[in-house]
Amino acid sequence: MLTLYHCIEARSFRVLWTLEELGLRYDLKMLPFPPRVHAREFLAINPLGTIPFFSDGATHMTESAAICQYLVDRYGPTRLAVKSDEADYGAYLNWIHFGEATLTFPQTIVLRYSRLEPRERRLDQAVQDYKRWFLARLRAVDNVVSQREHLCAGRFTIADISVGFSLLLTHFVGISSDLPPAVEAYWKRLQSTESFRRARIAEEEARAAQGIPKTTLLPH
Repeated sequence: MLTLYHCIEARSFRVLWTLEELGLRYDLKMLPFPPRVHAREFLAINPLGTIPFFSDGATHMTESAAICQYLVDRYGPTRLAVKSDEADYGAYLNWIHFGEATLTFPQTIVLRYSRLEPRERRLDQAVQDYKRWFLARLRAVDNVVSQREHLCAGRFTIADISVGFSLLLTHFVGISSDLPPAVEAYWKRLQSTESFRRARIAEEEARAAQGIPKTTLLPH
């Protein structure tokens, strides 16, 4: 059984979305955020205390974009993946990692210094600087989706899932109102996919069934 440890609004949503798109069976274990604080027993499973944590038999993984790539390569063939002999293979790999390393990273800084740290340690300068950093790098997405429906290969792939999560995160950290119109339209298209809706339902049902209160999500 594939097992995913997940928090609502966390990077693990990339993996959940991919699992739903592939139609795979999985066990979804919900945790309060951050689990290293609110679910200390999780450290026995993942000493880093980070989300996601994914297992497939003896395979254990903690990087969301890598897990998505693992799933499409291991459980394909699927049009979610772009093969090495396709023209957009390089762009596909670049977008997968761009979603995490370039777009999600600055948002985590915004999140930390606007909402996670105690009020006396919050840094408005860091929040504003990294918000601008994120929006500057988002231009790369805007340049593409203003001209076509998906990021690469003329179809929906895990590259869209990787970048899509970073757009979901903008709503959580308070940047969504600054999305360019073409990016906002792209994000609406991604939210309209059946797999996205199923993933949102799956996490809410699992949260309720496992007794994870909504109030454990990040405070304002």
